[in-house]
Amino acid sequence: MSDVEEIKQRLDIVELISGYLPLQKAGRNFKAVCPFHAEKTPSFYVFPERQTWHCFGACGTGGDVFSFVMKKESLEFGDTLRLLAQKAGIVLKGTEERSEKKEERKRLTEINKMAASYYHELLLNSPEAEVARKYLLHRELSQQVVQDFQLGFSSTRPDALFKYLVELGCREEELLAAGLVMDREHGGRIDRFHHRLMFPIRDARGEVLGFGARALDDSFPKYINSPQTSVFDKGKILYALDRAKEAIRKQDQVVIVEGYMDVITAHQHGFNNAVASMGTAITEAQVSNLKKLTRNIAFALDADTAGQAATQRGIATAAAALDDKVVPVLTPRGAVRFENVLDAEIKVIELSHGKDPDEIIRRNGQEWRALVDNALPVIDYSFRRVASSLDLSKPNDKSEAVKQLQPVIDDIKDPVRRAHYVQKLAHLVGLEEDVVADALRSYGGGAKSKTKSKRQAVSAASPLSGGDSREEYSLALLLRYPELHRHAGKFSSDYFQRVDNKQLFLSWERNPDAEVLQEELDDSLKEHLSMLRARLLPPMTPEVAEQALEDCVCSLRERWLMGLKAKEKIMLLSEAEAEPSSDGAEMTQQLQQTALEVNAQLREVFELKKKRAKPGNTA
Repeated sequence: MSDVEEIKQRLDIVELISGYLPLQKAGRNFKAVCPFHAEKTPSFYVFPERQTWHCFGACGTGGDVFSFVMKKESLEFGDTLRLLAQKAGIVLKGTEERSEKKEERKRLTEINKMAASYYHELLLNSPEAEVARKYLLHRELSQQVVQDFQLGFSSTRPDALFKYLVELGCREEELLAAGLVMDREHGGRIDRFHHRLMFPIRDARGEVLGFGARALDDSFPKYINSPQTSVFDKGKILYALDRAKEAIRKQDQVVIVEGYMDVITAHQHGFNNAVASMGTAITEAQVSNLKKLTRNIAFALDADTAGQAATQRGIATAAAALDDKVVPVLTPRGAVRFENVLDAEIKVIELSHGKDPDEIIRRNGQEWRALVDNALPVIDYSFRRVASSLDLSKPNDKSEAVKQLQPVIDDIKDPVRRAHYVQKLAHLVGLEEDVVADALRSYGGGAKSKTKSKRQAVSAASPLSGGDSREEYSLALLLRYPELHRHAGKFSSDYFQRVDNKQLFLSWERNPDAEVLQEELDDSLKEHLSMLRARLLPPMTPEVAEQALEDCVCSLRERWLMGLKAKEKIMLLSEAEAEPSSDGAEMTQQLQQTALEVNAQLREVFELKKKRAKPGNTA
């Protein structure tokens, strides 16, 4: 039995979730107001017999004890595994090695915490920190926010922190590993930071992992960060996420700004859903942390050329890292097909040249609120950016505008919205709408022809009827054939019932390179990945592998939909047996609507299976 299965056997989902939410009895099940979105009528249900939970409201999500704790606590799978193992009284396999790494991380965060306290004390009381206190006064930061963010000051003395921490019992090797000190050129050790305003950088749980530091004189560069360590990787951390996460979840939106001061000023003035990317373009790892809290992201980066480039990279990264959802789309003939669309809203807050969020907020908080409220959807931002960068009176620039905006328009699945933006583009470049539509089709290259292979070969390559898990076979295929990554959008992570398979799939989505994945994964998943990579698969061509994957997607999606249908039936029975109430009537109506949507999706799956079952058919 795996660690995950043993934990799930020992822990009762009702008992665990009731520690977070006040559950009400609903027949054989339990219900509550969903903790992941705002609502008045309870749509969050817990199923003791299945040991699962599901939200029938706006979230539409569900899972087991692992998925609940991960979502509620904003934790990665490995951290959740260790937390629940502790609750269940289970010693995890391979604990000794993981324990050593855990102890190292714990020790480095303790040392960083001591350093943060030391820097903060210097800022508040040291005479030499007067320059830093004057700077903060000039930036209009209150004493309260200085304490909340534990801002600090690094001494001009070359080894002040080093001597202080050694006296507290820290070993020199630990201080080097934490990135707080460096080797002197001629021997000995020296502090990394001198005469700078210090910003402790914390993870989502509030642990100090490293520091940002701003020069208070003419030193270059103006800002520096801790080096990469076993606990600090600025590509995975968002500044102030620990303080912003509740506001992000409550407001269902995050605002990403560029610098420390932008964030601190925003929080001082009540805009508590702001975080910073610390001067770098947003990464997929950072977006992965955010999407546990919200799928609505607004970028507020500098308006200069570098800032616009960072915004474009951030938009692309966010779109790649955020999940798709399957939605029904009506075809011109009246049939229904299902497409994958981005299950998120990405917007851009337009800043005036030379202005940053810190300055705008200090001058006029209402102006900043209006900028956030009127943030442009990505498509409109792209139109405005292209229009401002080209001379649309010139034929070549007209052509270039259509080329640049073709991928943006091509990503719009809704035909009415697409028609609107084709019309808008035609107006922008001053051409007839049909001319622009033809040009877009031309630049798009037309529909790609589908790869053909024999149905019999696909069936032989798909051992779904044997004892192999459909989930693990799917993952083994994806790991063996990296070219299948282009089909990732056909999957949903919801199709995976086993939490370790689900986490592997989400990690593979971000990086399909199995070798890199093996290095980057949490230790708790590495053994499972190795097992999947070693799994024996029948030899097959890329075309046959693609068709085998199509079988897996269809099968897993059908199982997921049937599971939803079963839960809906249970809930409809529970609501029918309950005392009549307005809340109950509203919930019943909601469940009936969900049931219709699930039935429509199941019809789509059955039609696809019937079509694929015909001899010689590879659709």
